Order: sequence, then C-alpha cells, then structure tokens
Amino acid sequence: MHRSAPRLTRILACAAVPVMLVVAGCSSDSGSEGSGPAGGSSSSPEASAAGGEQSPAPVEPAKYAKLPEPCKALTTKTVEALVPKVKNKAGTAGTSNDTAARGSCSWNGLEDKGVKGSDYRWLDVSFQRFASESGIGSGADRARDAYEKEVGAVKSTEKAESVKSSPAAGVGEEATAIAYGLTKSGEDFAYATIVARTGNVVMTLGYNGTGFAGAKNPDPAQLMKDAVTAAKEAAASVAKAN
Repeated sequence: MHRSAPRLTRILACAAVPVMLVVAGCSSDSGSEGSGPAGGSSSSPEASAAGGEQSPAPVEPAKYAKLPEPCKALTTKTVEALVPKVKNKAGTAGTSNDTAARGSCSWNGLEDKGVKGSDYRWLDVSFQRFASESGIGSGADRARDAYEKEVGAVKSTEKAESVKSSPAAGVGEEATAIAYGLTKSGEDFAYATIVARTGNVVMTLGYNGTGFAGAKNPDPAQLMKDAVTAAKEAAASVAKAN
C-alpha cells in the first residue's frame, strides 16, 4: 500500500532511535498513552514497593536505662542538715509498681526547742524515667514534655500563695525552682520545689517546713537555697546509677 510522505518519514525516524524511545514515543500512530510501562501503570513491582507502608523512623536511644534508689539519692549528711531530728535517716520509700520507671522517697522531722517552739521539716524526692519508643518519641523528648507538665502542676498547687518561679542553675540539663506559701491546719508552711530534667529522667525535689508553738517559720530564701543544693545532689545520682 502506498504510504504518504509525511507518514513514511515518521516511521523511518522511529526506526532510527533506540528501542526504549520507540516504545515511549513511536509505538502508536495516534500518540495516545498505553497501559504499559510508558503509560505509568502502578502494577509494576517497583511501583508497588514504593507505594507500600514505610517503617517508622528510628528514635534516639534513651540516655539512662535505670533510676537511682530514691532513698539513696541524697546522702545521710544532706538529709540530717535539711531535716533536723529526722525520724528515719534511711528515708521512707514510696510505693511503685515499676521501680525501673518511677520511684520516690521522703524524710521528715520535728525539732523540739522547748519554750521556743518546734521546727518541722519535710523533704522528698521523686524520679520518673521515660524510654524511647518508636512511634511515640525519644525518651528525652517525652521527658521534656513531662518536665513542662510537672512545672505547670507545681505552679498550680491548690491554695498556693505568692507563687514564684525561676531557673535553677546547675541542676540537671534544665530545672525550675518554684517557691510558694501554703496554710495547712492553721499553720503557715513555706515550700521550695525543684523540678529538673536530666536526659530522659525527670526529678522533683520538695522541701517545706513551718514553726510550731511560737517558733519562727523558715526563711523562704534559705529554704530554696537548701533545696537547690539537695536537688543538684539528687540529679547527679541519676548518672551515677548508670
């Protein structure tokens, strides 16, 4: 059959290019896209693999694998200095169903000064460790979130008065010192709380006290200074435990 000159020229041009280009641009006189590789079919193995579900991105490993024993996070010397006439130097451990993730300890004492009244002090420390979990986040990121929430919770203590907060330098990687007053059973208590984060661990140290029967209430500034000193020791115990 006689072919027109333009059509013959097109066929010869296609015959002269590589096979892959022929398939892509010259296999159809009409120029329409087919359902083969040149038509972008999603049935190819490569397309199926690329379109499959991707594995979750790996998260940064947690820095600390365990917690210190809460009742040993502070030395006996520190406890005795902050809690005169402490009832139990070894401390009272809080209950925990997962000691690898959380733990706490407390100390309290009442120093009787006779006609000058009595000084009461309470000291406690708690730790919470966060593991790195794929799809949830790294232990450090989870600890940062928990740290912010804990700071907010302490600042929002019910019936707290004259709440003040400031950075607590030298305690862990980041820390906030929160001071406030609270009236309980007719007595005015002064509170100093340090919330700190070190790696994937959040630590909270609370120190409070009051004066009974005419004894002077503790000086808030000195109470906070002592709390910061103890918090540095407690935060350092995390690294020592690992």
